[in-house]
Amino acid sequence: MRVYVPLTLSGLAEAYKTGELGTGPFVAYAVTPALREWYLSDDIEELEYAALNRAALASLRLLAADPEAPRRRVVVAVDVPDGSAHADPDRGLDPAALGELRVGGTVSLAKAAAVHVDLGDAEGDVSAAADALAAAERGDDDAQFVVDGAEDHELLWYATQEIPNLVGLAD
Repeated sequence: MRVYVPLTLSGLAEAYKTGELGTGPFVAYAVTPALREWYLSDDIEELEYAALNRAALASLRLLAADPEAPRRRVVVAVDVPDGSAHADPDRGLDPAALGELRVGGTVSLAKAAAVHVDLGDAEGDVSAAADALAAAERGDDDAQFVVDGAEDHELLWYATQEIPNLVGLAD
């Protein structure tokens, strides 16, 4: 099963150092039944993109909680065994939890398929979005506009061999 793990560049540097994305349970995003129902699509590529975007929003939450982290969203795409990740049935169609699941156990960074990271030119918008996120989640339309500005930036795809170069951006 392909899951998308939200991180920061600092978190990616730590994963690179330890060789582990997480020791479970940790939050990731995937094409869940709730996400399929919400997006009403049968196109797996569209659904995977939606899951990636949900993880990018979660990465923004991590940035909001860590003002010292470089202001770029990071998502690692990784394949985990079926049955090792579970959605919370109590959250069902809660819009805040669409695509969210918990991955149990340790996941090796070596299992990563790709890394998705903002370009440097997104840092200003991502920083502003991280600062505005709490207000946006409380319903402030102006703050939501700022958060949407970060979402206008596409995360770039990087091969796993490029992780050492990406980790250098965290310094």
